[in-house]
Amino acid sequence: MTIGNLAQKKERKSRKVKQVDEKSPLLPSRHESAGFDEFDGASFSGAVFNLATTIVGAGIMALPATMKVLGLVLGIALIIFMAFLAEASIELLLRFSRAGKCASYGGLMGDAFGKYGRILLQVAVLVNNIGVLIVYMIIIGDVLSGTSSTGVHHAGVLEGWFGEHWWNGRFIVLLVTTLAIFSPLACLKRIDSLRYTSALSVGLAVVFLVITVGITMFKLISGSVMMPRLLPDVTDLTSFLNIFTAVPVLVTAYICHYNVHSIDNELEDSTQIKPVVQTAIALCSTVYIMISFFGFLLFGDATLDDVLANFDTNLGIPYSSLLNDAVRVSYAAHLMLVFPIVFHPLRLNLDGLLFSSARPLNQENMRFTLITIGLITLIFLGANFIPSIWDAFQFTGATAAVCLGFIFPAAITLRDRHNIATKKDKILSIFMIVLAVFSNLVAVYSDAYAVFKRNSSPRE
Repeated sequence: MTIGNLAQKKERKSRKVKQVDEKSPLLPSRHESAGFDEFDGASFSGAVFNLATTIVGAGIMALPATMKVLGLVLGIALIIFMAFLAEASIELLLRFSRAGKCASYGGLMGDAFGKYGRILLQVAVLVNNIGVLIVYMIIIGDVLSGTSSTGVHHAGVLEGWFGEHWWNGRFIVLLVTTLAIFSPLACLKRIDSLRYTSALSVGLAVVFLVITVGITMFKLISGSVMMPRLLPDVTDLTSFLNIFTAVPVLVTAYICHYNVHSIDNELEDSTQIKPVVQTAIALCSTVYIMISFFGFLLFGDATLDDVLANFDTNLGIPYSSLLNDAVRVSYAAHLMLVFPIVFHPLRLNLDGLLFSSARPLNQENMRFTLITIGLITLIFLGANFIPSIWDAFQFTGATAAVCLGFIFPAAITLRDRHNIATKKDKILSIFMIVLAVFSNLVAVYSDAYAVFKRNSSPRE
């Protein structure tokens, strides 16, 4: 995510020469600053991996639980449907960006709704990404050091290997991870510099998938896997309304819109962004469908909200403990490499919010360093002092996420400052807004009801 607009952005294959003004994006696309003179543009594969890594985060672990609610047929159908809807919303963003000569999501919101539209977008990115990154760090701490947030202690991987020591406690593990992994990767100024770690991140997600598929196939052959539910189990109004609690997970599964412009700006060939988006979404959809199918097939009605927690028990197969550790370690490593991809637009949007008229962030090393240190420190403290933020994350992060993915693109289309929206675009935009608002209302209601029921149960 970058802030502002390009003064001139010609639609042509090569973008080696650009003219920019004081509102140009904070991150130069190509040759706009010293130090980037040898950068000839991001590759297609690098852009695909960066966008795919933005999409596949912690939400992947909640997808098997949605199959428990929706059944395999409806669940997989909705995953595919949401993939097409996400691709359509990104296409709207890119088309209106071209029409308005905007090089960033913030610039596009500013073009459509003025200063306050840009600020609203930046605040939504801050709320969403800070929440996401704290959740990532909490999960990494839970996986490596263990957790007792539910009242029952679940041993972490390091504790299981070496026993309980001061050096594998939560604070030390997260501190070392922050200093050794997060900080160096967060200091990279170009998002294309993360293409190799993004490729590795996608590879680790595939490792998790392969192990899950292998375990499921072994148990399927041995006859210890039950036939999964194909359709939702609807017996009354309550069970019918429960179906909609899975919708927010699917709505937010493809949120990557805040990074599309950054990736587009660095591409050598500007016409490649559409196939980049389509390829990344297709790749993620394949991973989502397979994780959902085999995860639910493996654990059935015992599937937990976070399927990673299911790998904390004996799977009833040879080398169960080793495979459990492999799944958890590969997923923790995956999140470590997703972190800088989500952090990149967070830093740029905070800078744009605080220093909207300052020089580009990449040209101000002191400002770049201070913002980076401040944000990483905030996220680190949040992960250490908030034991579990899933409820708060659903109330805030999910709401900001659907705004970024559906409400804002739809609003830009309906605003239609450049008179390029078709009747089909406007119908689609109205549908996206209704879906996003409805899913958020259901999520807030279901979460509030669950909290109320949990708090009132001891008095019953």
